[in-house]
Amino acid sequence: MRRFRYLDALTTTFVVILLVSNLVAQKVVRIGPVSTSGAMLLFPITYIFGDIFTEIYGYAASRRAIWLGFFGTALLYAVSAIVIALPSDPQFHNQQAFITVFGILPRILIASLIAFWAGEFANSYTMAKLKLITRGRWLWTRTVGSTVVGQAVDTTLVVVITFAGTFTPGKLFQIIWQGYLLKVAYEVLATPLTYLVVNWLKRAEHVDTFDTHTNFNPFRFAAQTEKS
Repeated sequence: MRRFRYLDALTTTFVVILLVSNLVAQKVVRIGPVSTSGAMLLFPITYIFGDIFTEIYGYAASRRAIWLGFFGTALLYAVSAIVIALPSDPQFHNQQAFITVFGILPRILIASLIAFWAGEFANSYTMAKLKLITRGRWLWTRTVGSTVVGQAVDTTLVVVITFAGTFTPGKLFQIIWQGYLLKVAYEVLATPLTYLVVNWLKRAEHVDTFDTHTNFNPFRFAAQTEKS
């Protein structure tokens, strides 16, 4: 597979943003009339990165980044659980605070990982297919359209898996649509910046990938030839 100048740096940044989003997700913040997770500040950016990976480098690059993010998040949760379980030093008096920050309930862990994986792949797949349909024109239709699909999958799964049986169906629907609209609005507002980054990277990397012959199986890890 062809080597690119900025792909590894972008992938690393994507994973870091994802991990930080998971660390701040437990705080509920108030934005106007809407209460939402602190992850709202960063997590939608991962979808912008997904658009950039797919638009410039192709679905295979996005698939690689998604899996790295998935395993990175799982490792964060696993190590956090181990450190929480280890006995504290007698002079360490912040165990409860540490648990509050790093202690993730199994149900939330499962919801987070499943929703991230499914939502990101839905986003990337939609982005790649829309690029073929539009023949590379009208970037905004792909960035917004893929977010509409991907965030619908992500938001619905994470809310339902986390809160089903705890809240009424009406409350679940309210949480879903409020979070969904915020994430889609985030993407729409970021569209001008996405245009700038995409156009600059296409010139810098000398590539504009179309997934004409791509195998979209999310479990395919072998390198594949990219068509530009």
